[in-house]
Amino acid sequence: MKLFFGEINNGKAIINDEEQQHIVKVLRMKDGEEIHVTDGKGNFASGKLLIEGKKANIEVSEIKSDTSDFNPKLHIAIAPTKNIDRIEFFVEKAVEMGISEITILQTEKTERKNISIDKLRKQAIAASKQSLRFHFPILNDLIKLPDFLKSINPSTTFVAHCNENLERMELKNIPHIENITFLIGPEGDFSDKEINLLAEKGIKAVSLGNQRLRTETAGVFVASWNYLNLQ
Repeated sequence: MKLFFGEINNGKAIINDEEQQHIVKVLRMKDGEEIHVTDGKGNFASGKLLIEGKKANIEVSEIKSDTSDFNPKLHIAIAPTKNIDRIEFFVEKAVEMGISEITILQTEKTERKNISIDKLRKQAIAASKQSLRFHFPILNDLIKLPDFLKSINPSTTFVAHCNENLERMELKNIPHIENITFLIGPEGDFSDKEINLLAEKGIKAVSLGNQRLRTETAGVFVASWNYLNLQ
């Protein structure tokens, strides 16, 4: 299946401008080829490709609006790595494994203070198309940890940190939750002050095993754990 991003409204589908250029100039697809378009909101259109000069359109033959989404839904709030390639790797793999939402966290030990969210969103779209997802994940702007904590439900939120002196539950003991949020800290982990703040909020700590994982590895690990639980 060749899946592209666009808009779907009132029985019509419009292919995104960048996608049109990719179809015509890079893929060099031919008029009449089968093509599929999603708006990332669960809508999915099938039809034939119409090439008009440098423009690519779709002659819609079918539209589906009842495509299923992943359940349970996973939201990972993660601190950006100093090497941006690592957080980009996390986004790509987590999206392929069905993550519903990603928030970029600014913590006390976060070294990278600026990040291109638009670039990450484009990568999320590309990974969604590659894995044939019709519901694209939400990618939120960079936010400070205390501000983020104002918007979450502590009873469905967990944090993975490396402080072995504090009580941490095993990942396998987390019950099935429809909407679950995981916090993953920066290189160097959350500060003691932040860990205490999370505990005060009622957020339970989780161990990801005996090995100390890099930030992006921990994110992929949690995403793969949730992927195994998807219905």
